[in-house]
Amino acid sequence: MAEADPLHWLAEAEDGELESFMTGLGASGQREWRWDWRLWARPSQIAPAGDWRVWLVMAGRGFGKTRCGAEWVNEVAEHHPDARIALVAAHLGEARSVMVEGESGLLSIGAPWRRPLFEPSLRRLTWPNGAQATLYCAAEPEALRGPQHSHAWCDEVAKWDNASGRAVASWDNLLMGLRLGHDPRVVATTTPRSVPLVTRLLAESQDGEVAVTRGSTFDNAANLPARFLRAMRRTFSQSLLGRQEIDGELIADVEGALWSRALLEGCREDAAPACDRVVVGVDPPASAGGDACGIVVVGMGQDGTAHVMADASVEKAGPERWARAVAGTAEAWHADRVIAEANQGGAMVASVLRAAQLSLPLRLVHASRGKVARAEPVAALYEAGRVRHAGLFPALEDEMCGLIAGGAYQGPGRSPDRADALVWALSELMLGRNGEPRVRLA
Repeated sequence: MAEADPLHWLAEAEDGELESFMTGLGASGQREWRWDWRLWARPSQIAPAGDWRVWLVMAGRGFGKTRCGAEWVNEVAEHHPDARIALVAAHLGEARSVMVEGESGLLSIGAPWRRPLFEPSLRRLTWPNGAQATLYCAAEPEALRGPQHSHAWCDEVAKWDNASGRAVASWDNLLMGLRLGHDPRVVATTTPRSVPLVTRLLAESQDGEVAVTRGSTFDNAANLPARFLRAMRRTFSQSLLGRQEIDGELIADVEGALWSRALLEGCREDAAPACDRVVVGVDPPASAGGDACGIVVVGMGQDGTAHVMADASVEKAGPERWARAVAGTAEAWHADRVIAEANQGGAMVASVLRAAQLSLPLRLVHASRGKVARAEPVAALYEAGRVRHAGLFPALEDEMCGLIAGGAYQGPGRSPDRADALVWALSELMLGRNGEPRVRLA
């Protein structure tokens, strides 16, 4: 249920009520009240009471996390002229575009006559009373080793770069520099993801050092378009992706899964390098109204590392539609080969893809083992650090984390079609003719 707006009654107040309200504010109050965040915020957007060191706001998209963090920083700055605040994001570009210049950023909130001056070249904001904030990139832990701060706002900590432990290293360096003032504190705002830093913060909440606020996209329904909310309910209701990105729920790993979420986060990269060979893996559906058609693009880098570059899978598609999707994907990514499972009728798969004007080499594969058995050697490639994900692929990764050693599947949907397409593509690129799959040319 969405939280009530503290001043919702103003929209329906009569003239007499409004006049009485404004008179009661006095001259100073009339000038300031519209900028007083504590009047407008929902209770969950106000820092909790208590002697917490870290306030973790872990909620769905659109909850108002950015506004929450920015208003907390602004309040700290206005009340503490000697405040030295760290603003940390996954990248400096995001720190500037979201935390500072965004619709809910520091330059858009608070009384206009008290807003800070932003000096982009210095990565610094300065409030009229002297308080300062500096922007940092979480992918550069060493940049946080020397500076000292009294407060910090860390945005989207779950998407910080986890490669080589950079996210945790940045966090630790930040904490060790929080030694100014008498009460150093940090606010961390994020959409939940099961990464080492978030898991650690939740564990530390047990001793009272970390205060946790959870929330859903729908808590902020009063400030979000009705069409957006309807689309979220229709598209993501009850899905794993919806539970994470909309409901703000941290999705835990399934016991015995071939892939853990921490493993996938550890292989994350912003973009793939130029690849010598690109393959599109396809897992065709058995029927138009059934499972998805898994379509996954994987490339081989010059260093022998594979890069998962796109999940172009389509849902509930007939043969003509999914064939066009495969052909379009192959053309867009300049693929060298399409590899498609043909257990559901090899001749049909080949003819459908040919009809979609797929002119590049097509290889049909026939599975001699189950999906999980085929996935096990591919999962070993991830463990060895030989596969990277160029971005975030929630639906694909949910399926991967649902494949259980021994043969079970506990992920979303009836079948891991996206994950199977990934396995075919990576098997073609990385395992060669001596491993799965057994192949023949179409």
